[in-house]
Amino acid sequence: MTHHATAPAGTTRRRRSRRLGAVAALSLMAGAALAGQPATAAPAAPAGDAASQCAGRGIPASKISIQMFSYFGWSREAGTEAVLAELAEIGYQNVEPFGGTYEGRTAEQFRELLDQYGLKAPTSHGSTDEARFDDTIAFAKTVGQKYMGSGGSASPGIGSLEDTLATAEALDRLGERSKKSGTGKIFVHNHQSEFTTQYVDPGSGETKSAWELLVENTDPRYVTFQLDVLWAADAGIDVAQLIEEHGDRIELLHVKDGLLNGDERAIPTDVGEGELDWAPILDAAQGKVKYYIVERDGAPATAEFAQDSFDFLTCYTY
Repeated sequence: MTHHATAPAGTTRRRRSRRLGAVAALSLMAGAALAGQPATAAPAAPAGDAASQCAGRGIPASKISIQMFSYFGWSREAGTEAVLAELAEIGYQNVEPFGGTYEGRTAEQFRELLDQYGLKAPTSHGSTDEARFDDTIAFAKTVGQKYMGSGGSASPGIGSLEDTLATAEALDRLGERSKKSGTGKIFVHNHQSEFTTQYVDPGSGETKSAWELLVENTDPRYVTFQLDVLWAADAGIDVAQLIEEHGDRIELLHVKDGLLNGDERAIPTDVGEGELDWAPILDAAQGKVKYYIVERDGAPATAEFAQDSFDFLTCYTY
């Protein structure tokens, strides 16, 4: 691996410590503002002490994961094992694989690789094909997943009201099969269209988003939601309010930041470096969300996104 070899180890530690100190100071200022008190920046943490100052104050590392698609380019350059090794070194305890992550490995081989680096894969983006779902469940159980799901939803999709309601029924079937197999609930991952696509609810006569219709027409015993924060915000959603209203159905959060770009697609950034207001979002998620999965589409082939995003979450103060 050559993606981080340009800086001496001591330089890297100092750079990481400065980031941690800055994040901690911003978190304290945000907390003071929410409490109606004057915001006073905390002094920057001394080099080498930042990580220990954040310990126990932010989101626990056991609840933080990373979507491996973020590093599709890095993985192709260095290989999955090298990426997993560096993620573990940063402090990650969980990853969220997708198809390309496995590099042809069997479930047993991938589980052994995770174990080698002290990592778990409680979620993944995989297949929701009903005809082959038993195989998908068997793979997930071997890997050790707690949730089933994909980078979207299930078929037939949300192209019409009828399709949306049929998708809700399919999710219930898949989720029940998964839950009863000993794995866990199935989840729905959103992009913008789940919120911008709207239909008149035949029951109430109200106009609702496809996302709301899926929430209201699925069984909470079997179906949960992986809320992608950036794409929801990009669709004009008040994410904190959405979590307050539907937090009992949102067990997974895709922690994605970026520059909101008007009518154009948002531009992803490292978490904490975009335009999203994280304090109300993370406060609303507390006690509801089980896993915080960081993601940046097309992240550069370096460890910086993983490091910065992990630092931000572990140093966030409620």
